[in-house]
Amino acid sequence: MQTTLSEQAKRLPRAEEAESILRTCVHCGFCNATCPTYQLLGDELDGPRGRIYLIKQVLEGHEPTAKTQLHLDRCLTCRNCETTCPSGVDYHNLLDIGRAVVDAAVPRPLGQRLLRESLRAVVPNPGLFRTLINTGEVFRPLLPEVLQVKLPRTVHPAKARPTTQHARHVLMLEGCVQPSLSPNTNAATARVLDRLKISVTPISQAGCCGAVDYHLNAQEAGLNRARRNIDAWWPSIENGAEAIVQTASGCGAFIKDYGHLLEQDPAYAAKAKRVSALARDLVEVLRDEPLEPLKVNAAMRIAFHCPCTLQHAQKLGGAVEELLTRLGFNLTPVPDSHLCCGSAGTYSLTQPELSRQLRDNKLNALESGKPEVIVTANIGCQTHLDGAGRTPVRHWIELVEDALL
Repeated sequence: MQTTLSEQAKRLPRAEEAESILRTCVHCGFCNATCPTYQLLGDELDGPRGRIYLIKQVLEGHEPTAKTQLHLDRCLTCRNCETTCPSGVDYHNLLDIGRAVVDAAVPRPLGQRLLRESLRAVVPNPGLFRTLINTGEVFRPLLPEVLQVKLPRTVHPAKARPTTQHARHVLMLEGCVQPSLSPNTNAATARVLDRLKISVTPISQAGCCGAVDYHLNAQEAGLNRARRNIDAWWPSIENGAEAIVQTASGCGAFIKDYGHLLEQDPAYAAKAKRVSALARDLVEVLRDEPLEPLKVNAAMRIAFHCPCTLQHAQKLGGAVEELLTRLGFNLTPVPDSHLCCGSAGTYSLTQPELSRQLRDNKLNALESGKPEVIVTANIGCQTHLDGAGRTPVRHWIELVEDALL
């Protein structure tokens, strides 16, 4: 579409990128057909095409309002629209640019500011998060429902990790909330990879991937976390680590974006590009390996929820399903598997009503084939879906590890 940036917008660090993305959009509206919030609300401004128009207006000099901010806030950043778009519009990067401009111009109410700052303080801090989870368990009956459903129904303790060192080794991001909410996920990953003669090297200095800060519009804080992770991983990368494995697809999607987000940083651009190239979702590692050493008793009937960050951001839709089928698991069909479950990082806390509707719709689809258990590839989706108290939800690698003979 034709775009004329204002003089102020032209001075933005990512002005050329924003203008290029806007001009890619032909305003066809195909994106609305697969947008979860447009399907729920039926408002043009709550679909990708409408949000692109709002961002275009702001970048052309129109004054942003609280209404503009609301419609951008309601976006899940699920990137379903990117999968649908015939023109290849890089929507999520345009949204990041637009949100930053709007938030700089439109002050948020005190309640929103406190919630966002609290999330930024707690979620990326594993020690503090664990303390709050343990405290929450004690006082669960007294908590509001929106917090009760965030506490795990069942915690599967971490099994012992292998100590054998193999010639092949990978790094693994431990994550912020996963060690408390699903502590066995990374341990199960290490045990399965050990069967394939691959060692997992933990790097304790690597912390939050940066996505929480970045998507709550503390973008520089998110990029600083990325820089710290690059510094933490770099010695092992130089020492031959063949991949940086993520068991949470949300983290993986963001790490794979490090190269783009830091391309203007002369001190980190090359290293960030290398880190993004080495980033691998767990399924990418396993699908390329001979699976004969993984002898499993896969009798359980399961449904797989493919997170948006796996299928739309990382373009790995169908990869886990294919792997589980190769291993002999019985997968049930899932209608509308392209739609978001409503977790979307911190979205389930910042937009609880919409998030709950999307969760219930997703569970209805996942449960339509009568699975014994639902599995997924992202801790946010896992916690969000399991919080409904319906069919148990776990990470898929835990089922694989449990089934090993």
